[in-house]
Amino acid sequence: MARSGMRPTSRDVAQAAGVSQAAVSLVLGDKWRGRVSEATAERVREAARELGYRPNLAARNLRLGHTRTVLLVVPALTTEFFAGVYTGAARVAADHGFGVVLYPSPEGIGPARDPFASAQAALDGVIASSMAADALSAIRGDQLPLVMLDSDPEGSLGAATVNLDITDGVRQVAEHLLDLGHRRFLHLAADVPSWTFDVRARELATRVAAVPGTSLRTARAPITIDDARTAAETALSAPGPRPTALVCDDDKLAAGAYKAARRLGLRVPDDLSVTGLDDLALATALDPELTTVRLDAELFGEHGMRALLAVLDGRQPEGGDIPVELVVRGSTAPPSGP
Repeated sequence: MARSGMRPTSRDVAQAAGVSQAAVSLVLGDKWRGRVSEATAERVREAARELGYRPNLAARNLRLGHTRTVLLVVPALTTEFFAGVYTGAARVAADHGFGVVLYPSPEGIGPARDPFASAQAALDGVIASSMAADALSAIRGDQLPLVMLDSDPEGSLGAATVNLDITDGVRQVAEHLLDLGHRRFLHLAADVPSWTFDVRARELATRVAAVPGTSLRTARAPITIDDARTAAETALSAPGPRPTALVCDDDKLAAGAYKAARRLGLRVPDDLSVTGLDDLALATALDPELTTVRLDAELFGEHGMRALLAVLDGRQPEGGDIPVELVVRGSTAPPSGP
């Protein structure tokens, strides 16, 4: 037991777990694999949690020459998605004695000012969304151990990439709408130069083209509700047969599409089915509630942090994309009329 009124020490943790202080150092420094058993490591972590033990990182970092700090570079925090990514990354980081500094690129995407006098001196590694990849060169983050999120595994800057299975998400959306009988599609695409949005466009085009008698038009908009409303209103007012299904790259774009439909006197889903992608809180605030693809932002952050820990440890990160799930709500229905 820790002495009353005093900060618990590694000796207290060792005593509570029935192990040596060396074992406590190995486990809490995440260097235990191959040296102590999984059961022992869990016992040490449990004892540390119960005692409220926090390693003296400052002293240890002076010895090791590391800050045990990771930078998470994301687009500007305009939705809760990247807040979830941070929460997941920070949870895993804390379990391994690391801190996470969140760095939202001020312009959302594109170059950003250096948040540190020398990022390389202050950081052990970087996790970055491809949407904010341009910020990396400005902070010299591309010269540190780097894990990229939402990034092309073939051409990634990073030592590892972690992706959600966006391709499968778009496949689920397309199959849902095709099964309902939709044949005229409008893709409201995010006007952001990023691999993840290229994937969405390619997969949607492939799925729609595989079914005879279909058509697919594209309208592009920055990811804001107003820009999406303007782009959707223009596209839905264009000459020729009106699309019956509007596939949006993001839930915020879908919210703009709802406003465009209302201005044009169209009802969702009677006249126009609308889908999103993200499953933000916004999706259930819309009326009718939005059919969208649920992306687990916290799990995404957790996987990103685990991949970086593996890179720092000289291990191969886990492979495989993170599964996503179509959530069908009230914004999609069979098309009415011809």
